[in-house]
Amino acid sequence: MVLAFTHRLSAPQPADQTLALTADARLRSRYRHTANDGSEVYLNLPRGTVLKGGDCLGAETHTQILQIIAKPEPVLTVSAETALALLRAAYHLGNRHVPLELAPDYLRLSPDPVLAQLLAQLGLQVVQEIAPFEPESGAYHHDHA
Repeated sequence: MVLAFTHRLSAPQPADQTLALTADARLRSRYRHTANDGSEVYLNLPRGTVLKGGDCLGAETHTQILQIIAKPEPVLTVSAETALALLRAAYHLGNRHVPLELAPDYLRLSPDPVLAQLLAQLGLQVVQEIAPFEPESGAYHHDHA
């Protein structure tokens, strides 16, 4: 039996299961997945739901709780010597509508050799790594909790 999860809980709660998803997979509101314990789960969330690592979902039966984990994936992590250099990089990436994770001391984006070269030419440090990726939802996205 596949358990369907239909709603995001307003606060984290102890979970019965976990599900590790990449940033792209966390954009899918209706999809069948294999939870970390090997069981099949179905996300049947309101269209437009964007999940973040740590979100908890309730089952339609109200008997189970599923916690979402931001699955480590290939990313470029960008750092700079100054805050202004990092801000300049965010500006250039934003002009290209690149999904971007923002932090006080780094930017993170999906691997792209052209963008990696651009960032290096701007004097930034670009490191390829495997890490959780939590891009910003965007100015026009209203997350319905």
